[in-house]
Amino acid sequence: MSDNPTHPDGDRKRTPAENAQLALLLEVSGTPKPGNVDRHRDLDDLRFEHFMAGAVGAADGLDRAAAGEPIGAAFETAVAGMATQQGGNTQFGCLLLLVPLVRAAAADALTPAGVTGIVEATTVDDAVGFYRAFEQVDVAVGDPPPDAAALDVRRGSAAAPTLRDRGLTLYDIMSLSADPESGVADGNAREWVTGFDRAFAAADQLLAADGPIGKRTARVFIDLLAAQPDTLVATTHDAATAREVSQRAAAVAEQIDHGSALTPAEELAEEFVAAGYNPGTTADLTAAALFIALEGGLSV
Repeated sequence: MSDNPTHPDGDRKRTPAENAQLALLLEVSGTPKPGNVDRHRDLDDLRFEHFMAGAVGAADGLDRAAAGEPIGAAFETAVAGMATQQGGNTQFGCLLLLVPLVRAAAADALTPAGVTGIVEATTVDDAVGFYRAFEQVDVAVGDPPPDAAALDVRRGSAAAPTLRDRGLTLYDIMSLSADPESGVADGNAREWVTGFDRAFAAADQLLAADGPIGKRTARVFIDLLAAQPDTLVATTHDAATAREVSQRAAAVAEQIDHGSALTPAEELAEEFVAAGYNPGTTADLTAAALFIALEGGLSV
């Protein structure tokens, strides 16, 4: 693939890494996304500009993913770059989804089967890089089961000997995290082990919709949240709260379906921000869907 591919009319086409950055920017710009930072809402310690800076900072890691560097190393680099702003963790989960998707797009394999082949081929070294990335920012994660304390991601590079002794690849780690028996399954890990099925379906929804991309993004976010409890809400509150948040989103989605504008979603956004409900994993999935849609012809 050319470094600077062009459309038939001669205009320069964005590279997969550039589309990934754009997806990060479009995700945070979409509004309203109840409970999340968007261009109309900041949280107490996390602001819109932090996400903009995080998207810019991730560029090197995304470029490395497109160039064929190992997934774990590219992800670690992207997170380190993302973290060079004052807000802390803005897009860790987004990058966990985007790095393999960028690799797939650069290899002309951006399909469920193509990205599955990429994540299934990850190595123990990729797992080590993933764990090291947790040393860059504070990521909200739940406690591991008592028999898996040695694999707690918060151990960072200290977990490397365990990973190597057990021969655990990054795909293996994602498979363990996607186990629904642990409560609300990790939504990002679930994408890794299901061919990114929700991301591809949401991308189709974005491509089929009309109107400004910001409004399309908001609707996709609400539908994704309505369909499945958010991992971050379950982690920072509990599984019951995560299910309640999804039910509230489903009620708003139904109102919108019956001809209402996005006003109910605006009201829900204010409610969730006040309550501290931050569906960050749903935002990660929205960014992944935007990337797939951009690669599929979503026009900006």
